Amino acid sequence: MQIVAVGWQVYQMTGSAFDLGIVGLVQFLPALFLALVVGHVADRYDRRTIARICLFIEGVAAAALAIGSVQGWLTKDAILIIVFIIGATRAFESPTMQALVPGLVPPRLLPRAVAWAASATQTAVIIGPALGGFIYAIGASAVYAISSALLLLASVLVSRIRIETVLPKREPATLTSLFAGIAFIRSRPAVLGAISLDLFAVLLGGATALLPIFAHDILATGPLGLGLLRSAPALGALSVGLYLTRRPLTKRVGRSMFIAVAIFGVATVVFALSRSMTISLIALAVLGASDMISVVVRSSFVQLETPDAMRGRVSAVNSVFIGTSNQLGEFESGITAAWVGPVPAVLFGGIGTLVVVALWIRLFPELFKVDRLTSSPAMPGKPATVAEAVP
Repeated sequence: MQIVAVGWQVYQMTGSAFDLGIVGLVQFLPALFLALVVGHVADRYDRRTIARICLFIEGVAAAALAIGSVQGWLTKDAILIIVFIIGATRAFESPTMQALVPGLVPPRLLPRAVAWAASATQTAVIIGPALGGFIYAIGASAVYAISSALLLLASVLVSRIRIETVLPKREPATLTSLFAGIAFIRSRPAVLGAISLDLFAVLLGGATALLPIFAHDILATGPLGLGLLRSAPALGALSVGLYLTRRPLTKRVGRSMFIAVAIFGVATVVFALSRSMTISLIALAVLGASDMISVVVRSSFVQLETPDAMRGRVSAVNSVFIGTSNQLGEFESGITAAWVGPVPAVLFGGIGTLVVVALWIRLFPELFKVDRLTSSPAMPGKPATVAEAVP
């Protein structure tokens, strides 16, 4: 809800599309530049405390937006400063929450927990913007006030989580410890393959950034049609996510992830070539559904493959990869569409995703052969290996 209100309010103030881009940029940059520090903090301090503090700060920031809107002192620059603070806070919150989940459930239930979390996110993606737009009719301050209340409530709920925390020995933040997450990922080809597969697939196959052009110029539909197009991927993802909470993948999960990413590429190609609203909606729903399979498998695999003492740093690097793929994917789609047109841009992106899948199977055969997601204790001096490979 909050980001919808921020975007709308900034556009009302300035009427500039460039300023909307700046809003997105000031949210992303903190995650990029703070990644190494964030991971170190998440691995050295109580993650529940970090998450609680982050949610509290976000709630206070949302309250500042509400008060500023009511009192009339909220300018574009003030919004950007507050949004930057929110972005910096979320840079700490996101990897910390990711690293917290494996400690809440047994390893065998982690894929289901990831599916539940991803489904909740997709529900928010579907409901949040619509609800934010509806409440914005009352006023921007109402959206911010409700967001503040929900964030502060979340902070209280996180504080009530019961989890046994064993903090490692406090060590200074050396370059070695800061870069340990990157070093770990490089030492595990399957982990590197899983994270980078998502990076390049989303980077190349980002059709959603061009949906306004497809809705207006190609499918000749209005704002309602655009809303349906934007909702289709989230609905597909939510449907599959809920299914995976009941029936998680148990065999050949590596192969399933590659197949899902390939389907993502094919669905992108179909959407690019479609001139039918119905076919386009189906293609986008399939796109979202296949992406959800990839997300659940990749997230579960990376979390289980990483020892708990490293999860914060690895999750921070993973968050940067995800954020980079989303932000640069939209930028790449826009630039390519400006050069060759929207249809070729999306078409080439879908084909590029299929090429990446084929190439990654050859570069990371260990990932393709992963059969089950299991857990085994880490040997001294060596991280746990949790992926059983297909013989």
